[in-house]
Amino acid sequence: MPALRSLLPVLAFAAVYAAIALVVTNNYYQLMLTLVLVWAIFGLSWNVLSGYTGLVSFGHAAFFGIGAYTTALGQIYFDVSPWFLIPVAAAFGAIAGLLIGFPTFRLRSHYFALAMLAYPLALYYVFEWLGYQEITLPMKRENAASYMQFADHRVYTLVALAMLVVVMLATRMIEGSRFGMALLAIKQNEAAAEAAGIDALAWKLRAITVSGAIGSAVGGFYAVVLLVVTPVSVFGMLVSAQALTVTMFGGVGTVWGPVIGSAVLIPLAETLQAHLGARFPGIHGVIYGLAIVVVILVAPEGVFWKARDHLRRRRPLPAADAGPAPAPLPALSPLSVGAAANDPAPAARAEAGRVLLEVRGLTKSFGGLRAVQDVSFQVREGEILGIIGPNGAGKTTAFNLLNGFLKPDAGEVLLDGTSMVGRKPHALSAAGVGRTFQIMRPFPRMSVADNVVVGAYVHALTDAEARRSAAEAIRRVGLAAVAQRLAGGLTTKELRLMELARALAGKPRILLLDETLAGLGQAEAAEVIQVIRSLAGQGATIVIIEHTMHAMVRLVDRFVVLDHGAVLAEGAPEAITRDPRVIEAYLGRKWSAHAAD
Repeated sequence: MPALRSLLPVLAFAAVYAAIALVVTNNYYQLMLTLVLVWAIFGLSWNVLSGYTGLVSFGHAAFFGIGAYTTALGQIYFDVSPWFLIPVAAAFGAIAGLLIGFPTFRLRSHYFALAMLAYPLALYYVFEWLGYQEITLPMKRENAASYMQFADHRVYTLVALAMLVVVMLATRMIEGSRFGMALLAIKQNEAAAEAAGIDALAWKLRAITVSGAIGSAVGGFYAVVLLVVTPVSVFGMLVSAQALTVTMFGGVGTVWGPVIGSAVLIPLAETLQAHLGARFPGIHGVIYGLAIVVVILVAPEGVFWKARDHLRRRRPLPAADAGPAPAPLPALSPLSVGAAANDPAPAARAEAGRVLLEVRGLTKSFGGLRAVQDVSFQVREGEILGIIGPNGAGKTTAFNLLNGFLKPDAGEVLLDGTSMVGRKPHALSAAGVGRTFQIMRPFPRMSVADNVVVGAYVHALTDAEARRSAAEAIRRVGLAAVAQRLAGGLTTKELRLMELARALAGKPRILLLDETLAGLGQAEAAEVIQVIRSLAGQGATIVIIEHTMHAMVRLVDRFVVLDHGAVLAEGAPEAITRDPRVIEAYLGRKWSAHAAD
């Protein structure tokens, strides 16, 4: 049923557009109807890469031009039908996407955008140098339809409409699949996506491959429609700008955005160009520039998202189905040291468990600053280990070394005896290392359930399995009642628990929790502590960084204290809270006086 609901709007749009196309007989307006579809398809091509990953491409004309010249030259030199050449152009575009993406994805932000700009410019000059300044496709008098040369121009519109429907449905499938979820996660927070097990480079390469195939296919069709190909018309700056503009105007990261943008901007630009182009050359470029300015000021994410958010604000939220109420967790005594009284023999449990994570001589420097110095410790299965220390002690740097965001200068990180040094965060997630962040990293445009599903994909073989794992993780942290809410609207406590659920959904063997209580009030912190205690009671192995010492002494089995990047002390909470070195370096005299009371 969900698939049918997403299919019906596309088919309804196609039926209405086809009816309009069949009524219009004027060749100029018929061409405009076809161009609206061409630029909508090309916008969808841009959207598959830039809309879903957030990496803005200024060079999509490279794919468009490759498709146009493939179709034109294939017909001129080999007399091959465009019905065959357009799929060939799509294949060339996919190959070009891989060749372009592999080196260019090493760049980020505006560096990526500027690098992408170089590709169509290079191809522009190559085709001019080869002597293809203007290519005219040969007219076919016999069997013209087999060469896509139709006397009735409405057929071009119907062919373009069929292509658009296919691309829209393919894009809609991507949106709702693991592919689309991975891309959206990368867009909204690539570090969190990597920590959740998403191989960002691999998914981005898939995206640019699909994007290049679509862009080249529609470029090949564009050449057939106009019958003339020039470097400036297919590799020019305005070509990439149109794909970017129609998508940004309509809404990035959605199948309807490029369609809305193209339906509004292309007729407006073409009409003004026809009536005012002689007096104001390049006026259609002005229209695209004004459209971007208007979008930035009024609807930064595009018309689609602006309208959707407005409707959601007006629509009452459905009553949440919280499912069965979780069992109450044990109350915590305010200043009890060590794990809860009902947690039997935590010290003995920590000693008895086998070593799951071993850190040996871990060292990391940034220039002349040695952030982590020869750090060694062990984490036993089922243990809660707390890492504490003053600000700048190297705690978060140590975490980043443990789950692959940083590579150590020296030392080893062994998970169950296997070295993890040099592995990327997504590979460490697959190996069983789950991670939350000091600064929360939600995917704000996704629901709580979808946020957690992203974490489940690392081990789930099917979407259904990922949904089941995510639902179980959400239930374990007590967020079932808000599972369908957007993450951008959650409270700080709910965001902390959602990140914990996302890490749990990947079935980690060890959880790294980076200041999970930061930003929480006392009552909220107590709730989160109970959730963590409950997970430990179910056998989870946890390493936690936290500044709230009163909370930590109630929670952990053992402490490792860092100071200036080195291990200052290690031991049970009772011993650490009375260690003069720890009191002097971190706890302070007030803690010592309070503990004495």
